[in-house]
Amino acid sequence: MTKKLAKIKYLPNNFQIIENGDYVFCAVSGKKINLVNLTYWNVELQEAYFSYKEAHQKKRILE
Repeated sequence: MTKKLAKIKYLPNNFQIIENGDYVFCAVSGKKINLVNLTYWNVELQEAYFSYKEAHQKKRILE
């Protein structure tokens, strides 16, 4: 593995890899998220989240 930052377009129920890589960063915590573990993201904001906790935290911030 190259351990390179990926560029992703987040879509509903899926994502598209724009530039190959192995990970992205969580928009809330800054933690690295391996693409094989990427489960949570926001399509409108085009952000990834490490877990449901960070996704929920971001949702609360936006309310």
